[in-house]
Amino acid sequence: MKEYFSFDHRLGIPVPELTLEWDQYNEETQQKILFYWEQVRGSIPDRISELETEINLKQTLLSNESNFPRSCQLNTEIAELASNINDLWLWYRANEVLSTKAHQ
Repeated sequence: MKEYFSFDHRLGIPVPELTLEWDQYNEETQQKILFYWEQVRGSIPDRISELETEINLKQTLLSNESNFPRSCQLNTEIAELASNINDLWLWYRANEVLSTKAHQ
């Protein structure tokens, strides 16, 4: 089913990349896509936890940083990680509807 997903290096997970409208896939393909997505979706909270750990480490570094340019760089990195977390939550929540279809 990986042919219906592409790995998003920024987010660290595969995301759906469907080339057809959902109804154009036969039922068996839909079920396989949904099953694979459910596995990916289940990994999102763990991925978010990993990113939160990175943020915490960078915040610790930032609190001890006296070099202004390095502080700016750390702030930028923290903001990017926070943006990734936000996008992961959007993927997690936006696809709850599809995930429930897999169980029907």
